[in-house]
Amino acid sequence: MNDEIKLKLQPYPYQIDGIRFGLKHKRILIGDEPGLGKTLQSIGIINTANAYPCLVICPASLKINWQREFEKFTDAKCLILSNDNRTSWQYLLKMRLWDVAIVNYESLRRFFVWDIRSSERTFRLRDVVFCDGVRVFKSVIIDESHRVKDALAQQTIFTRGIVDGLRWRILLSGTPVVNRPHDLLAQLSILGRLADFGGATKFRADFCADKGKEPNIPLSVLSKMLYDSCLIRREKAKVLPQLPDKTRVDLFLNISNREEYSLAETDLAEYLRQYTDCSELDIRRKMRMEALVKFGNLRRLATVGKIHQAVEFISGFLESDKPIILFCSLHDVIDEMLKYFPDALTITGRDSNLARQSAVDKFQAGKANLMLCSIKAAGVGLTLTASSTVAFLEIPWTYADCCQCEDRAHRIGQKDNVTCYYLLGDRTIDHVIYALVNRKKSVAAEIMNSDDDIPVDECYFDELVNLFQNG
Repeated sequence: MNDEIKLKLQPYPYQIDGIRFGLKHKRILIGDEPGLGKTLQSIGIINTANAYPCLVICPASLKINWQREFEKFTDAKCLILSNDNRTSWQYLLKMRLWDVAIVNYESLRRFFVWDIRSSERTFRLRDVVFCDGVRVFKSVIIDESHRVKDALAQQTIFTRGIVDGLRWRILLSGTPVVNRPHDLLAQLSILGRLADFGGATKFRADFCADKGKEPNIPLSVLSKMLYDSCLIRREKAKVLPQLPDKTRVDLFLNISNREEYSLAETDLAEYLRQYTDCSELDIRRKMRMEALVKFGNLRRLATVGKIHQAVEFISGFLESDKPIILFCSLHDVIDEMLKYFPDALTITGRDSNLARQSAVDKFQAGKANLMLCSIKAAGVGLTLTASSTVAFLEIPWTYADCCQCEDRAHRIGQKDNVTCYYLLGDRTIDHVIYALVNRKKSVAAEIMNSDDDIPVDECYFDELVNLFQNG
C-alpha cells in the first residue's frame, strides 16, 4: 500500500496520481471517463486528508452505492439521509457517530434549507436560509456534477450555499462540459475557482463566444488553465495498460415496490419452510417446481422495482454521449424502458433475424447509443464492440449467461477496457442470484438453457434455497 494514501485496497497508479492531485489542490474536478474509478479517487482524498464529516451529493440511484464504496475502501460510517433521521442527522454527525452523510440532489432543500425569503418562483442564493447543520461538514463530494451546470437552477443554488467555505470540495463528472464552456461556470463557482479565471464576467468574455463565433481566447488556453488549477481527466485509452480487460461494478438500487416485494418474499419463505420439512420425494419434487416459479416472480418484482432508478442511471450515462448495452429478460421490462428511451435499438426474441442484424449494424455504426437486449436473444453470436459498457437490469441465472452477455462487447475488435455494471436491487433476490452465480460457476456452465429460466438442476436449487434462507 502506498504510504501516503489511506485506503483498504491498492489503487491503480493513475488513481494514485488523481488522489495526490486532489490532496495538493483540495478543490478539484475529477473528469475521468466513466469506468476509471472517480469514486475511489474522491474517497481516497477525503480519507487520507481525514476530512470528515463529509457530505456526498449524488443521484438517488447511487446513494446505496456510495455508502458501500466508502465502507469497502475505508472504516468510515455512512448515513443515508432519510425521513427517519431528518431531525437527528446534524447531531449524529456532530458527535461523529457517523462520518459521511449521503443525499440526492432532489432532497437538498428538504435537509439543508430552513427558509427561502422570496415570494418569486425564481430566487437567488442570498434569499436562501440554510440550517446550521451544513457547517458540520469539512468536505463535500458532488457526483455527476454536470447536473449543477445551470447557475439558476434550484439544486445549483442550494449546492453553492452548502459548500461555501469548505476547504475540501470534489466534483465528479465524466462529462464536465456537456455542450459548451459556459457549462463550467456554475461548477467552477461551486469549487470556488472562478477567481482563478478572472471571475464570471471575464470567463464569459474570454471563452463563451456567441454561436458561430470564435472565443476571444483559444479554448486550448482554457484547457491548460483548468488542468493547472483544478481539473484532472484521463481517458480509458491512455491508461488501458493499467486496467484489466474487463471490470465488473456492482451498483445497488432502491426498489419502488418494497411492500409488494416483501409480501412475495414472505410467501416464498413460508413455502420453502414447508418444502424443507417435507420428506416425501414426489411431493418435494412438485414443490420444488412451484418454488422455482415463486423465485422467478420475486426476481421479476425486483427488476420492476429498479426501473425508475435504472432509468436515472442510464440517462446520466448517456449524457456522456457514450454507447451502452443494457441486458434484461422480460419483454415487459424492455417495453417499459422504450417508453423512456424511444430511440433505443432492441434485440429481443420478438425481433426477426433481419431486424436484429439491422439493429447491430446501426449500433456499430454509431447511429444509436443505447441497445436494449434480452439475455438470450442477444447473449450469443453478436458483436457489439461499438460499446465498452454493459449493464444488467436483470441478473442472469447462470455465470455462463453473464459471460456470454458481457462478451458481446468484450471480444475481438474491442479496443477499450469493458466495464460491466450489475444493477442490484438492495435487499432483494438479486443478491442471492448474484452470489449463487459467482459461487456455482462450474455448475452454471454445465446447465445453460435455451431460455433465461431458473435451472431445474436440484443441486442448483438447493444452493438457491440455502442462500435465500441464510444469506
